[in-house]
Formats: sequence, C-alpha cells, structure tokens
Amino acid sequence: MAVESRYYEILEVETDASDHEIKRAYRKLAMKYHPDKNPNEGERFKEISHAYEILSDAETRATYDQFGEDGPGHGGGGGYGMSADDLFANLFGGGGGGGGFDFGGGDFHGMGGGMPRRPRKGESMKYPLAVSLEDLYLGKKTKLALEKNVICSNCEGKGGKTGATKKCGSCKGRGFQVAMRQVGMGMIQQMQVPCADCDHTGEVAKDRCKKCKGKKVTVEKKYLDVFIEKGMENGQKIAMKGEGDQEPGVEPGDVILVLNQKEHPVFTREGSDLKCTVKITLTEALCGFDKVVVTHLDGRGIQVSNPAGTVIKPGMVKRIPNEGMPTFKRPENRGDLYIEFDVEFPPDHFATAAQLSNLETVLPKRKRETPKEELIDECLLLDANMEAFGASSNSRNAYDEDDSEDEEGQGGVRCAQQ
Repeated sequence: MAVESRYYEILEVETDASDHEIKRAYRKLAMKYHPDKNPNEGERFKEISHAYEILSDAETRATYDQFGEDGPGHGGGGGYGMSADDLFANLFGGGGGGGGFDFGGGDFHGMGGGMPRRPRKGESMKYPLAVSLEDLYLGKKTKLALEKNVICSNCEGKGGKTGATKKCGSCKGRGFQVAMRQVGMGMIQQMQVPCADCDHTGEVAKDRCKKCKGKKVTVEKKYLDVFIEKGMENGQKIAMKGEGDQEPGVEPGDVILVLNQKEHPVFTREGSDLKCTVKITLTEALCGFDKVVVTHLDGRGIQVSNPAGTVIKPGMVKRIPNEGMPTFKRPENRGDLYIEFDVEFPPDHFATAAQLSNLETVLPKRKRETPKEELIDECLLLDANMEAFGASSNSRNAYDEDDSEDEEGQGGVRCAQQ
C-alpha cells in the first residue's frame, strides 16, 4: 500500500517513523520556525503544526496513510481543532504550572489554567476614507470621528464592583466551552469555542456596574488624527495601531482606513502619472500658442507654448516631465503630466467665400483624383449620431416581421412584381 508522504516530508521524517521520532522532529522544527523567533515564518509554522496534529494521533495517521489529505475529515481530529499556538503550548508544558519558554528574544508565558497562550488580539476594523486627488497630491492631516468600545472607567472592565464577580457557571471559569461536530463517517471533531455567557472571560458580575450594565465596556466617540501622505494611492491602507475596540484581557485591534479616491473633474491618475484633456482652437492648433492650458492640483497654472508651424492634431498627446503625482515616501520624485489635445473646429459658415479662397491658398493643396468608377451617384451628407448606428437595420427587421405577419393573416397574398 502506497503511503501519502507530504506531512512526513514537512516534519522531515520517514513514513515509518515512530511516535517518539515524530514528536522529536516537531519539537525541533516548531522551535526553529515559531513566529516569536522567526516572524516571517508564520505560514511554515502552521504547516508544521498541522502535519504534527495529524501524525501524532494513531487514528488520524492511519486515515491519512490510507486516504491522504482528501480522506474522511481531511485528516483533522488529532488536535481537536486547536490552533498552531495551542498545539505548541500543549506540547511544551501545557499541563504544567504556567512556566515560560525562552526563545532567546522573548518569553512564551503561560496563561490561565496552566496552558501557555499568546495574548489574544481583537479584530481589526476597516473603514473607507474618501479623499480627493488634491489630498493625495498635497498630503493632508484630518480627523476621523469613530465610535468604539472602551473599557468601562467606572468598574475598570470588571462588569461590577471589585470582588463582586463569580466564576462563570457555563464554562466553569475557563472562558471557553467544548463543542463537538461530525467531520466524517464515524469521526467527531472536538473544538473550543468562546463562552458567550461571560464573553470568554471566565467571570460574570454579581453586582452589575450601572454605567456599563455588566458589559465591561462602554461606547465612546473618539477623534483620530489621520495623516494622508503625499503620493498615496487609491485603495492604500492606513493602519491606526491599537485603536480598535477594547475588551478586558485582550489587546485592542487596529483601525484600518482604506483610501477611496473621488473622481476628479480634470485629471485622471495612473501610478505616478497624471493625464488631462486640453481644448484648443483650430487656429492655435495650426498657428501655435503660448498660454496656461490647465490649473494644477496645487493651484499653479501650467503654461506651455507650441511654436508656430508645429501642428497639433486632434487627439495628439504631449508630455510635461515631473508634473505628475509625487511618489509615496519620496515626494521629491514625481511622475509626468500627459496632455491630450482636443482641437475645436469653427462653426459652419464662419467665413465668407472670398475669405475661404484666401485661406485655401495657405492650406495644403487639395488632392484631385480622377474617379475610377464608371457609375457615380451624387449623395447628400446629413447630420448623424452614433447612438442611432444600427437602428436602421433593426427598424427594417421589425417592418419585415410585420409584413410577414400581415402576409400570413391575408392567406399568403403577396405583392406582384413589376
């Protein structure tokens, strides 16, 4: 029988390794790749812990050897749904008396019930922050009004008077309850879930605080100072460390602001470059110009000149170096400003026949070609709208359908051909 080997390879052991060899291999690798020692190896540590979770239990190991990772329960059950940190803590003295494990750069201390745990951190909260292109160009300091939970100042997060708390009866003071769920045929997974009755603190108040009504936190409005740096981009995140909701015994999460750039009436942005459309007259396009073509995001007028004899064609694009957006964290470096020209032609009958004749003497000569076709129709040019493009065929099809229906209704009588 072929044995699935990926989890064995993760732990760097043979497929016939003993339980002692697997445990020893996990100790070595978990010590090496734990996030407290190697912050960039979090995913590797989780992978190692999951492999050990499967192979350390005889039943899940046998299931994995026979069916692989896609077997019943997907191999989950050895650690009863523990997190990688809880599994690590269980192995390194989980039943002991709250000692610490030293990595050489910080201690992994025991908490609650003798099981070492990392301090829990609250969830981060994301909020969109509408900004203008001017804000991203110039930078801006602003304030954000935020309602969040803070630890009650009256009871200091106890939910009641000092000493007026008791152990939660639902979880027996552990802060969590054990839940069971079926994960496969004949397989049950056991997992820990936060206790809802005590808000996973393990205690409930006997004499509730009047300010927080025993909830241990109150809602307060707080104003955060937000600094939008020059060159930031749409969708970029600003993290306000530790400004999330507070709760007793938990490190507050972060407030994450996601920049949402509003549409600008003049400029569009692509990376560090800006683009705008400038309208000029036909005279300026043919004879040159020297003028302010656009007002920049900081209020400066951008004056450019196009010498006489240099023709600007409709849709032509020119570039002005170093007049784009500042680069984030390096605002002295700027992108470029791209200008697309829209040439405005004069209205009908803007000049007399004599003036047009004089104008034609200056403009390039007409190209006169001898028609190659033997049959020529003289047609009229009418004003048109591209929104009506294709409507003629639709109308004709509708008429054809009506005609065919009429023909069927009249017994198939058709118009006589001439």
